[in-house]
Amino acid sequence: MRFDVSSTALLSRLQSVSKVIASKNSLPILDSFLFQLNGDKLTITASDSETRMVTSVEVMNVSGEGLFCISQKMLLDPLKELPEQPLTFDLDLDTLEVNVHYQNGKYNFIGQKGDTYPQQKPLKEDAISLTMDSQLLLSGISRSLFATADDELRPVMNGVYFDIHTDDLTFVASDGHKLVRLRNKTVQSPERASFILPKKPANVLKGILGKEKEQVKISFDDNNAYISTPGFEMVCRLIEGRYPNYNSVIPQENPYKVTIDRLSFLTALKRVSVFSNPASSLVKLQMEENQMQVSAQDIDFSTSAEEKIVCQFDGANMSIGFKATYLIEILSNINSPEVVLELADPSRAGVIVPTDNEEGEDLLMLLMPMMLND
Repeated sequence: MRFDVSSTALLSRLQSVSKVIASKNSLPILDSFLFQLNGDKLTITASDSETRMVTSVEVMNVSGEGLFCISQKMLLDPLKELPEQPLTFDLDLDTLEVNVHYQNGKYNFIGQKGDTYPQQKPLKEDAISLTMDSQLLLSGISRSLFATADDELRPVMNGVYFDIHTDDLTFVASDGHKLVRLRNKTVQSPERASFILPKKPANVLKGILGKEKEQVKISFDDNNAYISTPGFEMVCRLIEGRYPNYNSVIPQENPYKVTIDRLSFLTALKRVSVFSNPASSLVKLQMEENQMQVSAQDIDFSTSAEEKIVCQFDGANMSIGFKATYLIEILSNINSPEVVLELADPSRAGVIVPTDNEEGEDLLMLLMPMMLND
């Protein structure tokens, strides 16, 4: 079996799917890529038994067809150092000897049988499908992924929850301290459904969707989801379990509203939080008429900082404490020039919303407060 392929085209496909390969696999063959040659199309598969990525690349001067596996390390590391040029793959499917010829040399190594690579189970007949713009999916995952948990006791919190209604799609993520709810009204589904996308495939999608401009099709049943675009297909096992009622934790009546420039607030937090206690990262927000004071201190090392920012606020004076790292993450994942901080009292969650939502979107972020010592 023999074929020619562009080195950069092959490398870019291998790099995009290699992100799912785990550093330690239960099956040794999962350290390899699965290749299937059929006509002038070479299909490449990578998997870690939970998540599977499939893509393809065009090849030329083909003779023969078949299925074979090549170690990720054997192929990726040398290809990264090669400039753009045609590669010729020459394989003996009986001995599994692989010869890769390029401009000034060749590699020679032994592959593995492709028929021992684990196969993917098809979706059940009652699977639900919906289609959306790739950038919409990227936006939903990017802005909610940071709020997911790493909780072995509550695995349902370790992923992005897709809450699908007939007239909108809501992305939800929470770790118990912070929560993101991004509702998009442009996605429609034939029926009410939901699933929890684990963190690893969500991260892989985040890296790949930036290059995609077409529609994405998502099909899922109780156990697995198939996410496909013209360039790739991902199959991943979903997190099983019931996601908590996220709407019940969002406070509805927030009498105090602070409208503030997002970048001024974000940069002030980054400067002041340097002087907070490293263990708690506590910052204090003190609201007065049209002014917010951001302060932090570390009693152990006698360091402190405070900064005043102009804002729109006309309620009674109040103070509230937040974990600076969480607040910085939240503000970094909002695109609006100004944000509104909605508060009820120092012991209840603060709600942060953009003043200008993007078209068809409704974004809400929530952060639990911390106790102030004074």
